[in-house]
Amino acid sequence: MKKSFLVLITVILSAVLVLSACAAPESNAAVEEPASASTQDEVSTEADSTEQVEITFWHTYNEDGTENSTLVNDLIPLFEESHPNIKVNAISVPYDNFREKLLAAISAGTAPDLIRSDIIWVPELANLGALTALDEAMSDFADYKSVVYEGPLSTNYWDGHYYGLPLDTNTKVWLYNDALYQEAGLESAPTSMDELEGYCQAIKAVNSDAYLYAGDGMFAWVTLPWVWSFGGAVTDEAITTADGYINGPESVAAYEFFLKLYDEGCIAPVIMGDGLDPFTGFASGVYASLDNGPWSYPILNGQFPDFTFSVALFPAGKGGSIDIVGGEDINLMSQSQHPEEAMEFVRFVMSQEYQLKMMEVGQIPVRSDLGDTEAVLNHPYLGMFLEQLNTSKARTAHPAWSQMDTIITDAGQYILRKEKTPQQALDDAAAQINALLAQ
Repeated sequence: MKKSFLVLITVILSAVLVLSACAAPESNAAVEEPASASTQDEVSTEADSTEQVEITFWHTYNEDGTENSTLVNDLIPLFEESHPNIKVNAISVPYDNFREKLLAAISAGTAPDLIRSDIIWVPELANLGALTALDEAMSDFADYKSVVYEGPLSTNYWDGHYYGLPLDTNTKVWLYNDALYQEAGLESAPTSMDELEGYCQAIKAVNSDAYLYAGDGMFAWVTLPWVWSFGGAVTDEAITTADGYINGPESVAAYEFFLKLYDEGCIAPVIMGDGLDPFTGFASGVYASLDNGPWSYPILNGQFPDFTFSVALFPAGKGGSIDIVGGEDINLMSQSQHPEEAMEFVRFVMSQEYQLKMMEVGQIPVRSDLGDTEAVLNHPYLGMFLEQLNTSKARTAHPAWSQMDTIITDAGQYILRKEKTPQQALDDAAAQINALLAQ
């Protein structure tokens, strides 16, 4: 049940940032490009008016960056040329200040028409009543819903409705050190969890100081791909209970396996904050593998230009090869004074043209039907990430996700420090998460 809007605003302004996402059950088949707004049969009377209206779009693209330049200098003029009755006022807001500034604007009744939201904010804002349910307001929502990746789409789902569409996305894949793998006689990356111990032993046979894998913490961004690939989960799909899920046999097995690899020296101690950072250790031959995102390419190429590595899908377990979804969504604010015009811009940013243009400056498209296009097929490194997105999942869609993430992080640390058994730590985590769900 939604609480008083103003009370929630006051509470939320002092709350910790809520990390959230969700899983939506429906598949995403590739279809023809949805009709543009100018060719649709149903266009509002207001949108047909010759009087120009201005819509405001808050985003987090760096004001001096190539993404913002492409948006402002190339794409918005293209939209305004085909929609002369609509002017788009795009405002760059620093990420660190975005949420606070947005909540203040909502409280004052001066929210923008549209936002580029971090996916972790959507359930919080939707629960607050600040977002419009696009699956109700947008007549052709189903057309766009059917052509985007399921994982990114699911980040807009809360309490039975979709409160936006994915704008750009990312996920992680298995990165491996070419030279270290070849030295160990490993011709390719592991395809299954069952292979990891053998890969570890092969690597240690040629370099006893090396580790098979390095992660930068025990928080959900790192550990959930292991849990999901083992067939585990944090809660049930309805997000009503964690009992039997985060502490279920599949999740427990994932942590038991992780602990075994850690004890055998296959997982680097940086996972607990000790040792070289993942990228430095990876490039220097100490870490054979990472699970990381597309930003790895500019980071590694910039800092270690002579280092070579390859990528593969995350090793599959009982649940498949499942990694985690990140990225941003586009959301229509419920305070928008021009919702029809704002939805025209939503349609534009969901177009193949917009998605491909932003891909040129590093944004991963959210449309699954672009996977076979020449631009994507010829991209130097996005292909594997797009393939992984077909099975990647988003974090649990709940306004209390940040607390859940802390609980999951603590449980993982208890396990690796052997202060609790995996079952004990996850039983305690389930009880704590259930207490949050009951609030």
